[in-house]
Amino acid sequence: MAKTLEQHIEEVTEEVELQKPMMITINGEQQEMTDADYEWHIQVNAQARYDEEVNGYKYARQSEYPSIEDQLDEIFHTGLDGWKETIQAVKDKYPKPE
Repeated sequence: MAKTLEQHIEEVTEEVELQKPMMITINGEQQEMTDADYEWHIQVNAQARYDEEVNGYKYARQSEYPSIEDQLDEIFHTGLDGWKETIQAVKDKYPKPE
């Protein structure tokens, strides 16, 4: 089961606490992140992890589906059943999380 956004926030917060102090470069100068910087870092990274967990299968499928042109060509040459097999193979490889 997918983690909630709140669980990802807790996870990233724990990781950040172990990595402190974290530095950033502003105008070529290294300085420790402020509390606001840490909070931004935690929120952005937690949201990215959550998005990948919830929607990652979509991104993976998109990168493996043939182009629309190739799909139409496949339908022309192998019919809908051949096209469905190709699409189903990608869907099986990257199942939708429950």
